[in-house]
Amino acid sequence: MRLTVVGTGYVGLVTGACFAKMGNKVYCVDIDNEKIKGLKNNIMPIFEPNLETLVKNSQETGDLIFTTDIKEALDDSDIVFIAVGTPMAEDGSCNLNYIFSAVNDVANNITKDTLIVIKSTVPVGTGFKVKEMMNDILKERKSYVKIEVASNPEFLKEGHAIEDCLHPDRIVIGAEKEEVFEILKELYAPFVLNHDRFVLMDVKSSEMTKYVANAMLATKISFMNEIANICEVTGANVKNVRLGIGSDKRIGYDFIYAGCGYGGSCFPKDVQALINTSKDNGYTPRILSNVELVNENQKKVLANKVTDRFGNDLSDLTFCIWGLSFKPGTDDVREATSRVVCKEIINKGGKIKAYDPQATEEFIKSMPNEYLDNIEFFNSRYDALNNADGLILITEWKEFRNLDLIELEERMNQKIIFDGRNIYDKKIVENGFELYQIGC
Repeated sequence: MRLTVVGTGYVGLVTGACFAKMGNKVYCVDIDNEKIKGLKNNIMPIFEPNLETLVKNSQETGDLIFTTDIKEALDDSDIVFIAVGTPMAEDGSCNLNYIFSAVNDVANNITKDTLIVIKSTVPVGTGFKVKEMMNDILKERKSYVKIEVASNPEFLKEGHAIEDCLHPDRIVIGAEKEEVFEILKELYAPFVLNHDRFVLMDVKSSEMTKYVANAMLATKISFMNEIANICEVTGANVKNVRLGIGSDKRIGYDFIYAGCGYGGSCFPKDVQALINTSKDNGYTPRILSNVELVNENQKKVLANKVTDRFGNDLSDLTFCIWGLSFKPGTDDVREATSRVVCKEIINKGGKIKAYDPQATEEFIKSMPNEYLDNIEFFNSRYDALNNADGLILITEWKEFRNLDLIELEERMNQKIIFDGRNIYDKKIVENGFELYQIGC
């Protein structure tokens, strides 16, 4: 098939590259000329394992084309995926400006009947607004082009996006007509050869499904963090509790790890957007509101443990932070706990030495200069430990899992570890280290 993907951000780039790998001719369109130039030279705007190789191979076969010329793309496409960003607005709602801008460009340039598929995460009812907007533009153009609008939300995990896209556990499609379902099932057939993983529904339910999926996962995380805090004040151990409840098949082990809060581009934004959508329709979602509140407080737990140990005046103290991205396998620092911890410590007079295998550049872009003046960045995790008064683990990259305790003892001023992901064993204490964890 011949496709256009509008937007070369995280979702658009991964989606376009994976469709191209399956033999489709894919145009990836963006208004950012520098980004397109970079992509043509296989320079990725994001870090995602295996993405660069996938893009390079598909460009070499001619199946993946990057362009800023939307008309060129649309003239050679029958399906258009809208995969632009939907950031959080100041009031917490979903900002649809990029969606409507992309839709406007498509509607003003299509010259033949086209299926429009919204891949971006959008509030319930957006699909119908898009269809109405496009039909109005086509009418003004006195065009006889017919369009259909479908919803096809993505369920990609950063750090595993290629695998998730090529081997999806479900493909949700929202549409009004049977022929639309059939077109998209044909497009996705190579991804699900061994199992029928299609979940077909109406457009509004498809849009809601994406929000509910992320809200449910965020709820599990915040719930377990709440339990961790209760464990801490009662003397229970949340790691043991997790094993006890996870063995119940109704609960399972996934997403019930206690830690220092979730971040990224999806969970915080989507939970807040669902809260706003609910309120706009006259319903106050009490559980979701507290999911977000618990998470914001949880991001401060590590900094609070630091001040509990050292006091509120952290002057003349230096802390090493391992992990800046919001999770392993990505360079994404949006809503990352690391940003909160750094600000809290620096505000109390402390200094930071930081290391992350991928996210340093993005972290620097995200932080105000007044904080960056008090942060030193390193290319080696152990070099960042020199003369540190404490190690703070925030992101559980695999290279952090096995500690060289001799190296730590030689480099650090004080043998103190704050473990924000509960990945270390209490045996560390037997080697003379102080270990502070979440709910343990």
